[in-house]
Amino acid sequence: MARGLSIRTAAGAAAVALGLAGCTAAGGVGASESTGGSVSVVASTTILGSVVDQVLACGGGQAQTLIPVGADPHDYSPSSADVAAMVNANLVITNGLGLEEGLTSALETAKEDGATVFEVGPALDPQPLAGTTDSPDPHVWMDVSRMATVAALIGDELATVTGDSNYATCGTSVAAALTVTDGEVRAILHTVPESQRIMVTDHDAFGYFSLAYGYTTAGVVIPGGSTLAQPSSSELASLADTVRTTGVKAIFANTANPTALVDALAQEVGTQVTVVELYVGSLGATGSGADTYQTMMLTNAHRIADALAG
Repeated sequence: MARGLSIRTAAGAAAVALGLAGCTAAGGVGASESTGGSVSVVASTTILGSVVDQVLACGGGQAQTLIPVGADPHDYSPSSADVAAMVNANLVITNGLGLEEGLTSALETAKEDGATVFEVGPALDPQPLAGTTDSPDPHVWMDVSRMATVAALIGDELATVTGDSNYATCGTSVAAALTVTDGEVRAILHTVPESQRIMVTDHDAFGYFSLAYGYTTAGVVIPGGSTLAQPSSSELASLADTVRTTGVKAIFANTANPTALVDALAQEVGTQVTVVELYVGSLGATGSGADTYQTMMLTNAHRIADALAG
């Protein structure tokens, strides 16, 4: 079975160029040493780290991302050095809404030691996970327009923490670039006929994506919004029936997690179905075509459209 489809990077490169509007440079996750200012920011995930890097590339400062590329944010365990970095930073930025399950204790310790922690998720009109009424869905970054809001919020928070209003201007500039990226993602995804915008994914991470871009999630391999649960054999069999009934052409896996369960589902279906890996909980490595937040979402959009539009 094919593990991925064509990846077009020209649009991604254009989006990154737009993302630099008003800024001196915009780094990916590896760009932790920005323009030499004394401001220090720690971000929990690579996705937040990418946006932070872009704001700091404009306003100055240094950024550090705790959870490495390719790691699952649901189960990352911090080191003592991570806790020290949070305590010593001007600002710690997390997703919140229960995403960074393994960081909960460390974040509390950092707060007790004086760290300023800013959770972006609660400020983004969080929606409940599918099938629940009281469990918030943490996967807010799957809607690029919400991440544009995050950029502006980060800029405002840095302006408050440092007393330098230039950070707010930088956040607004990065937000404008992300709004352009959102339009590009939407245009790619809307090449898929409406009747074919049906997805089966490895876990329930596409609620905001579906709401923003007009897609439907027909089922998930791992129940709930975390990657830490395990489906029963009866749940997999039921999902296989759903895939056959809906005629779904692809099952979308997560590059940050093993694909054995997704592969098992594809085999259980017994018809021609493609397993396609997406960047969900983490950016990709340098050169992957998904090493900034913008290119990650554009690459995902292309892979989804290529898989479903045929």
